[in-house]
Amino acid sequence: MLKLLAVHWKCSLFFFFLLFINGFPAIAGDDPARALAEAVYNRPAGKDVTSRVSMILTGKGVETRTRQLALFRMDKGAGERWSLMRFSLPADIKDTGLLTLDHPGDESDQWIYLPALDRVRRISSSRKGGRFVGSDFTYEDLRDREPDMDNHKIIGQSKVGGIKCEVVVSTPIDKSNSIYSKRVSWIHRRTRTALRVDFYQSGARKPVKRLMARKLKKTQGYWTVLESTMYDLKTGHKTKLATSKVKYDQGLPESLFSRQGLADASRGEKYIP
Repeated sequence: MLKLLAVHWKCSLFFFFLLFINGFPAIAGDDPARALAEAVYNRPAGKDVTSRVSMILTGKGVETRTRQLALFRMDKGAGERWSLMRFSLPADIKDTGLLTLDHPGDESDQWIYLPALDRVRRISSSRKGGRFVGSDFTYEDLRDREPDMDNHKIIGQSKVGGIKCEVVVSTPIDKSNSIYSKRVSWIHRRTRTALRVDFYQSGARKPVKRLMARKLKKTQGYWTVLESTMYDLKTGHKTKLATSKVKYDQGLPESLFSRQGLADASRGEKYIP
């Protein structure tokens, strides 16, 4: 297990990026930054994965809230990646689910299931900056982002919790397809993991959010982020995701990642570890 030292920051976001690299892949040619971004994106992570996750929301002057959820993910290859998040606790959001279908290129579909209304609603692209169930993750944070959507530049090396990382700045090629003006990532080369990501918005000189990976462990041969926290650097609020159990390559059915599957919480129960 690789544990990262806790780092405290002054207040002034798939599930994340994993795994093993011994050099840059040839497909990126002579551009090392693009090669590193490709290596992170194409990490070995199984054909599918299911995990039990606790979502813990805390902040100065607010009551700590804990939620339990299951996360299902399937990689179809060639930029086609599907995910489903399903809450089990507390009672007021039980069975609420978010389905994200990321297609090749800049195309993503998202739907949310609201059990109180027994209705599936589409998340429009205009809402990608909205907070998901009151957490510090926006709908865009929960979408896949392919390396081709950004320009990448390595600006140096730095340490996160004592671990040496490559620092990469990624800026959207099409500014309209992201709520962020740039992302700065601290990438651990051996595990292909972003241990820290700072998120900037247009006109801001300082990051508005920060994502930190706290713990990595190899599970079924795959490096897995077991704990990560998203910080809102404006408000001091934070959302921690802690994974207690994870299982890869179960052969999840494609029907689970459908609007019908989203509205039926029982479909995924037998796959939750």
